Amino acid sequence: MHWSAVQAGKVFLYAPETEATLSYGQLAKESHHFSTWLEEQKINAHGHVGLYMHNGRQTSTIFLAAMACGRVITPLNLLAPTNQLAWVLDHSDIEVLFYSPDKKQSLFAALEKTKRKFLLVELDPDVAEGPFMQCVAGDLPIVEPTQAALLMYTSGTTGTPKGVLLTHANLMHAARSMASWHSLTQADIVLSSLPIYHINGQVISTITPFVSGGSVVAPHAFSASSWWKLAIQYQCTWINMVPTIIAYLINAAKSGGSLPSREELKAIRFGRSASAPLPPEHHREFEALFGIALIEGMGMTESCSMVFCNPHDERRRYGSPGLPCGVEAKVIDADGKLLGANVAGEICLRGGNVLSAYYKAEAETAKAFDGEGWLKTGDLGMRDDDGFYFITGRLKELIIKGGENIAPREIDEAILKHPAVLDAAAVGIPDANYGQEIMVCIILKPDAICSEDEMRDFCLKELGKFRTPKLILFMEDLPRGPSGKVQRLKLLDLLKAH
Repeated sequence: MHWSAVQAGKVFLYAPETEATLSYGQLAKESHHFSTWLEEQKINAHGHVGLYMHNGRQTSTIFLAAMACGRVITPLNLLAPTNQLAWVLDHSDIEVLFYSPDKKQSLFAALEKTKRKFLLVELDPDVAEGPFMQCVAGDLPIVEPTQAALLMYTSGTTGTPKGVLLTHANLMHAARSMASWHSLTQADIVLSSLPIYHINGQVISTITPFVSGGSVVAPHAFSASSWWKLAIQYQCTWINMVPTIIAYLINAAKSGGSLPSREELKAIRFGRSASAPLPPEHHREFEALFGIALIEGMGMTESCSMVFCNPHDERRRYGSPGLPCGVEAKVIDADGKLLGANVAGEICLRGGNVLSAYYKAEAETAKAFDGEGWLKTGDLGMRDDDGFYFITGRLKELIIKGGENIAPREIDEAILKHPAVLDAAAVGIPDANYGQEIMVCIILKPDAICSEDEMRDFCLKELGKFRTPKLILFMEDLPRGPSGKVQRLKLLDLLKAH
């Protein structure tokens, strides 16, 4: 809370829908009241606080105040299915859960399947003050760097969600690395619609501006029609996005939507893309349309988000998440042997922002780490001669057709070159002859037309016969995680219905 003494009146958070603001001084004050409220509710000194609310002034207050009060905050995925939400509620040891009125039905459906009992508090994310402001302000505890601060659950696309327990030291290391890499200062204002229940929305969009003394504009959700209006209105200096947002902004601009002038956007010194691979075609097209340098990076829940990022100069690479940022990185083969440049394998990480253990999961922890503290990420990729990393896919998502490894991303990127395609995702499906074949699910741009035969001919030219998908499905949407990343393995459910 150090900035509250230096710039108490400065706005930390803008909530556009209600025009509400949260200053550094207000955040500090409300944290002191929250501390007393937690004690009165007999929440353990290191107890877990749950958050099941969309972006808003009160949501951000509780998110940061809980950690300042020495508790562990657990933001829950608003898109999680009932069974998964119930599992997390049971596993997380939450003692008090704040939820928004619009989530009451889905929450209570999950509670019917849970075994634990805990305090429930219904709270509007947009109200100016929470119920704890009625309490007398108390002292904040001394928080040790090694103390747990944040418990996040992976999306569970490859099985049961894993609890990622991160410390104050982990979060500070990540935020300081991020601020240093992008030269963020008190003068910076970020526009981000990423949800606070995702690690990118938490660390990059919330904790990093807080640590650097900047500000964040946090609408409830992304809207292509209001995005640039907000950036201009609040004179944002950087924008935090995921590839899905970038694709929709490009399409809106090209389909007759309002295209802001370069003069209107001159305050924005860079845009940031992470949480999923950014197709090089979209990268180039975004920069050409809006004149904003786009910096691609990559992060993980297990590492408090950013682990790779491109530099802010001519060295940056299209199609690469960049150089190691705040971590050590290496690539290994199936036997754990270190691989040299330009050889694909599994990416491993080690650093101050990397978790030390999964929550209540000794077996998963032992499987994920080697004896020297390296985290085996499950991501496939390689490093080039200049130290830039390239991601080709996930180990569990790799398509193995006739003994040949095919990265789903290379299929995606080829299909995205088609002028009618807005988004695409490939996945391996069972095949009696090859072991696996390729299925691709495609979203067309609004009003665009493309037949299956036309797409197959296009794939034959771009990918060759062996890599041309056996099954092509046109869809209105793709299953996504909270960051917008496509959950490929859930595409297999579509195969059953086909």
